[in-house]
Amino acid sequence: MTTIDTDAPKSNRGFASMDTSKQRSIASKGGKAAHAQGRAHEFTVEEARSAGRKGGETVSRDRAHMASIGRVGGQARGRNRAAPRREAESANELAGAAE
Repeated sequence: MTTIDTDAPKSNRGFASMDTSKQRSIASKGGKAAHAQGRAHEFTVEEARSAGRKGGETVSRDRAHMASIGRVGGQARGRNRAAPRREAESANELAGAAE
Protein backbone atom coordinates (compact mmCIF):
# COMPACT_ATOMS: atom_id res chain seq x y z
CA MET A 1 0.00 0.00 0.00
CA THR A 2 1.26 3.47 -0.83
CA THR A 3 1.69 5.96 1.96
CA ILE A 4 1.13 9.65 1.48
CA ASP A 5 3.66 12.10 2.89
CA THR A 6 1.47 14.71 4.60
CA ASP A 7 4.43 17.02 5.27
CA ALA A 8 5.21 17.52 1.58
CA PRO A 9 3.61 20.57 -0.09
CA LYS A 10 0.55 19.71 -2.17
CA SER A 11 0.15 20.71 -5.78
CA ASN A 12 -3.02 22.52 -6.80
CA ARG A 13 -2.73 21.20 -10.35
CA GLY A 14 -4.34 18.23 -12.01
CA PHE A 15 -7.43 16.09 -11.82
CA ALA A 16 -6.56 14.42 -8.52
CA SER A 17 -6.28 17.76 -6.71
CA MET A 18 -9.86 18.76 -7.61
CA ASP A 19 -12.73 18.21 -5.23
CA THR A 20 -14.81 15.10 -5.81
CA SER A 21 -17.87 16.88 -7.22
CA LYS A 22 -15.76 18.65 -9.86
CA GLN A 23 -14.09 15.34 -10.83
CA ARG A 24 -17.50 13.70 -11.20
CA SER A 25 -18.77 16.58 -13.33
CA ILE A 26 -15.82 16.35 -15.73
CA ALA A 27 -16.03 12.54 -15.93
CA SER A 28 -19.76 12.75 -16.61
CA LYS A 29 -19.19 15.15 -19.50
CA GLY A 30 -16.60 12.76 -20.95
CA GLY A 31 -19.00 9.84 -20.74
CA LYS A 32 -21.80 11.80 -22.38
CA ALA A 33 -19.48 12.92 -25.19
CA ALA A 34 -18.32 9.34 -25.81
CA HIS A 35 -21.92 8.14 -26.07
CA ALA A 36 -22.84 11.03 -28.35
CA GLN A 37 -19.96 10.14 -30.69
CA GLY A 38 -20.86 6.45 -30.62
CA ARG A 39 -17.52 5.46 -29.11
CA ALA A 40 -18.86 4.21 -25.78
CA HIS A 41 -19.78 0.59 -25.17
CA GLU A 42 -22.68 -0.53 -23.03
CA PHE A 43 -22.50 -4.10 -21.84
CA THR A 44 -25.53 -6.28 -22.33
CA VAL A 45 -26.59 -8.56 -19.50
CA GLU A 46 -25.07 -11.53 -21.32
CA GLU A 47 -21.74 -9.76 -21.92
CA ALA A 48 -21.51 -8.71 -18.27
CA ARG A 49 -22.35 -12.22 -17.06
CA SER A 50 -19.72 -13.73 -19.36
CA ALA A 51 -17.06 -11.23 -18.25
CA GLY A 52 -17.82 -11.89 -14.58
CA ARG A 53 -17.66 -15.64 -15.06
CA LYS A 54 -14.36 -15.37 -16.92
CA GLY A 55 -12.84 -13.21 -14.16
CA GLY A 56 -14.09 -15.53 -11.43
CA GLU A 57 -12.64 -18.58 -13.15
CA THR A 58 -9.28 -16.83 -13.56
CA VAL A 59 -9.08 -15.77 -9.92
CA SER A 60 -10.18 -19.13 -8.57
CA ARG A 61 -7.32 -20.94 -10.34
CA ASP A 62 -4.88 -19.41 -7.85
CA ARG A 63 -5.48 -21.70 -4.87
CA ALA A 64 -3.13 -19.82 -2.56
CA HIS A 65 -5.01 -16.58 -3.24
CA MET A 66 -8.36 -18.26 -2.59
CA ALA A 67 -7.03 -19.75 0.66
CA SER A 68 -5.86 -16.34 1.84
CA ILE A 69 -9.28 -14.84 1.05
CA GLY A 70 -10.96 -17.59 3.07
CA ARG A 71 -8.52 -17.17 5.94
CA VAL A 72 -9.15 -13.42 6.16
CA GLY A 73 -12.91 -13.99 6.09
CA GLY A 74 -12.68 -16.58 8.85
CA GLN A 75 -10.57 -14.31 11.02
CA ALA A 76 -13.03 -11.43 10.51
CA ARG A 77 -15.92 -13.65 11.48
CA GLY A 78 -14.09 -14.78 14.60
CA ARG A 79 -13.42 -11.16 15.58
CA ASN A 80 -17.04 -10.20 14.97
CA ARG A 81 -18.36 -13.10 17.03
CA ALA A 82 -15.96 -12.38 19.88
CA ALA A 83 -16.68 -8.62 19.99
CA PRO A 84 -19.94 -8.85 22.04
CA ARG A 85 -18.19 -11.16 24.50
CA ARG A 86 -15.28 -8.73 24.90
CA GLU A 87 -17.68 -5.81 25.38
CA ALA A 88 -19.59 -7.69 28.08
CA GLU A 89 -16.35 -8.59 29.87
CA SER A 90 -15.11 -4.98 29.82
CA ALA A 91 -18.52 -3.76 31.08
CA ASN A 92 -18.32 -6.28 33.94
CA GLU A 93 -14.80 -5.11 34.79
CA LEU A 94 -15.93 -1.48 34.85
CA ALA A 95 -18.89 -2.33 37.07
CA GLY A 96 -16.59 -4.24 39.43
CA ALA A 97 -14.13 -1.35 39.59
CA ALA A 98 -16.91 1.14 40.38
CA GLU A 99 -18.01 -0.80 43.48
